[in-house]
Amino acid sequence: MPANPTRSAAFSLLSAVLERRRGLEEALDALPGHIQPRDRAAAHRIAAAVLRRLGSIDAVLEPYLRRAPSPPALQALRIGAAELLLLGTPPHAAVATAVSLAPKPFAGLVNAVLRKVAAEGPAALEALDAPRLDTPAWLWSAWHAAYGPKVRAIAEAHTRPAPLDLSLVPGSAPPEGAELLPNGTARLAPGTRITEIPGFAEGGFWAQDAAASLPARLLAATPGERVADLCAAPGGKTAQLVAAGAAVTAVEKDERRATRLRENLARLKMTAEVAVADVIPWAAERRGGFGAVLLDAPCTATGTIRRHPEVPHLRRPRDVPKLAATQAALIEAAAGLVAPGGRLVVATCSLQPEEGEEHLARLAALGLTPDPVRAEEVPGLEDAITPAGALRTRPDLWGERGGMDGFFVARFRRG
Repeated sequence: MPANPTRSAAFSLLSAVLERRRGLEEALDALPGHIQPRDRAAAHRIAAAVLRRLGSIDAVLEPYLRRAPSPPALQALRIGAAELLLLGTPPHAAVATAVSLAPKPFAGLVNAVLRKVAAEGPAALEALDAPRLDTPAWLWSAWHAAYGPKVRAIAEAHTRPAPLDLSLVPGSAPPEGAELLPNGTARLAPGTRITEIPGFAEGGFWAQDAAASLPARLLAATPGERVADLCAAPGGKTAQLVAAGAAVTAVEKDERRATRLRENLARLKMTAEVAVADVIPWAAERRGGFGAVLLDAPCTATGTIRRHPEVPHLRRPRDVPKLAATQAALIEAAAGLVAPGGRLVVATCSLQPEEGEEHLARLAALGLTPDPVRAEEVPGLEDAITPAGALRTRPDLWGERGGMDGFFVARFRRG
C-alpha cells in the first residue's frame, strides 16, 4: 500500500531525532511544505508517543527480534508498536501502515513482529517497569540522588502529554473550557492547538507553562522600572514584564529566535527593546544599569521533558557540567547589570542540581543577598520552596491538574 502521509512524517521526525540528533520542533519545521497541518499534528503525536515510551516499546519488541534491524526498519516497528499499544489504532491499520514505511527487505519482518505485538504486546507492556525503562539510566540516578523516591513520580509524569498552558494579557478572559490555576495560568487539554483558540489572532494570550511563568512573577517588576530580560526568546517572560508596565530590554543572541520574539510581541500588541547580542559582552557595557534583571539561562532542559520528549534521547551526562559552566558565566554577567537596591532572578528549566541549587553559593559570592521566595508569592506551591528560599518545581507537582515543568528559580538583591 502507498505510504500514509501522517506515518511518513512521523517516520521523518523519529529519524531526525534518534539518528541525526535534531530537536523535535526543529524536525517538525523541516518537514516538506506540502504536508497538511492535520498530518503534521498527527505525526507529532505519534513521534512524541514513541519518544516518551521508547524504552518500553523497545522492550516489547526485543523478544521478537533475533538481531537489531536497520534503523529505518526499527523506526517503522516503533511507530507500529506505539500505535498498537499506546494510541488505540486498529491493528490492521497500524500493521499495514508500518509495513509501508519499512524498506522492502524488512517488510515481512515488520509485518510478522507487529502481528505478534498486536496479540501479545498489551500484556507484555503492562508487566514492564515503564518509568525505569523510559528514563535513561544516568538521569534516573541523578534524579534519585537529588529527589529520592520522588524520582518515580517524576518519571511517570514524563509519560503523559503536557496540557496547553496560557498566560493571559491583563484584562483578557480565559478561553472557554480552561482551568484557571492558582498562579493565574489558564490550562487546556493536551493536544489543544493554540492557533485555533478564539482570541489568539487578537493577542489575548500566549503559550507558557505554569512553571515558566514563575520567574517573571517573582521578579515583581514595577511600572516604569528598567528591566533586562536575558536569553529572552521566545518571549513569554518578556511579555509578562511588559504587561507589568516595565521598560523591558530583551536580549537574545540568536537572530532567528529574536525574530520570533518580535513576532510574538507584535501579536500581543506589546513593545520592548530587543537587542540581538551575546549577553556577556553586552552586559559588560551596561553595568549597574537595571533595577531588575531576569536570566532564564540555557540549560539541559530536563525539566521540560513533558513538552519535549526528545530531550532524554539528545542529552548526555557530559552536557550538564558544560552547560553549568555557561550558566555560571551568564550569572556573573547578569549580576553586574543590577543597580544598587535592584533584584536579580536566575532560572533554569532543568531538574539537575548542578544547573540550579549548586549556583546559589556563586550568586552569594558576587555580592548579592538572597531574597527568599515567600509562600504567598507561589500559591499552591508552598512545598516547592527550598530550605535556602529558592523555588524548585517538578513535573509531578500539581499532578492531579496535569503537572508542570521542572524549574529552579532563585532571587537575590544588591544591597
